[in-house]
Amino acid sequence: MRVPRILGCDAFRVAMPRGRRPESILVRLSGGDGAAGWGEMAVPTGTANPGPGWADIETRMAPALIGLDWDRPEDVSAAADLGANEAAAAIDVACWDLWCRERGLPLAHALGGTRTSIVTGARLGPEPLLDTVAPRANKAVGAGHTRVTLPIRPGWDIEPVRALREAYPALALVADAGHAYTESAEHMAVLEALDAYGPVAIERPFAADDLAAHARLQLRVGAAVAPAVGDLETLDAAITLEAGRALHLRLDRLGGLTAARSAHDLAYAAGWDVWCSGCGAFGIGQAAAVALAALPGCTLPSDVSDPAGGPVFVTPPVRSSGGVVGVPLTQPGLGHEIDEARIERLATRRMRLPA
Repeated sequence: MRVPRILGCDAFRVAMPRGRRPESILVRLSGGDGAAGWGEMAVPTGTANPGPGWADIETRMAPALIGLDWDRPEDVSAAADLGANEAAAAIDVACWDLWCRERGLPLAHALGGTRTSIVTGARLGPEPLLDTVAPRANKAVGAGHTRVTLPIRPGWDIEPVRALREAYPALALVADAGHAYTESAEHMAVLEALDAYGPVAIERPFAADDLAAHARLQLRVGAAVAPAVGDLETLDAAITLEAGRALHLRLDRLGGLTAARSAHDLAYAAGWDVWCSGCGAFGIGQAAAVALAALPGCTLPSDVSDPAGGPVFVTPPVRSSGGVVGVPLTQPGLGHEIDEARIERLATRRMRLPA
């Protein structure tokens, strides 16, 4: 008979001690031998305390996990009916971390990762001042990042892309349209004009559910179109319709490592380019993204490093050196020690099951 391995679930809502005070919900799952696994969910700015993610963990997910009989992390989502949202992603990552720590396995290897280091990219903030585009990109390039994502929108697209390309002719550029465009003649002309500046991808150009529009754009541009993908069924449909050639792999959007690894496998088999990004400001979500980005199909630089200069909650910090983040392969699980004492001090809300 199998022995239940999840014996406790703790959740902490934590905020940075200064600055813009980003917040996260951190989940800790406890096993029978004292091992613990961690996951992280970023809390959207302005979300009321405790927020829907907290309620979902407290009233539905955590009770379903206590005493759960499981062999592998892949079993948990279906057995506990977690779903595919940000809270489920935090739980799923914690399950993988716990399972790997109990067995002494690095998370990257358990997922099937083959890389020993990750080349990093960066995302520029949506500051609508043309004169600041090149200097902000210069800061990212100076830190060693080899890919930059630039948010665009109608009226703020060709000029900033041109400015960035003129400053850095060889830089890998992703133009993130944030679902802001339609198939109007004006918008299509702009998207086709952007293609002349050689972006590696045009991300989220249209409404997420309009895969046909993505497919028509992909026929007209050389850049890879990267539709927003929130589940495996959407990705499978996008591949079938040839609605893109690139996938931005986000743990929070897909519901965790289990689904994200399956999405990677689908995209890799289809010949799509893939890049990853983490979530949250406390290092746990970034550490999970590093393990995911070690998979062989992650061909583009990934957003997996914490910004330097802030408080450190995981040791060693998840930070790039010259645009490279090492994949932890000598320590089990996420490969980082979690500063539980600091998390306890910063927590504005706590939950523990069993009590």
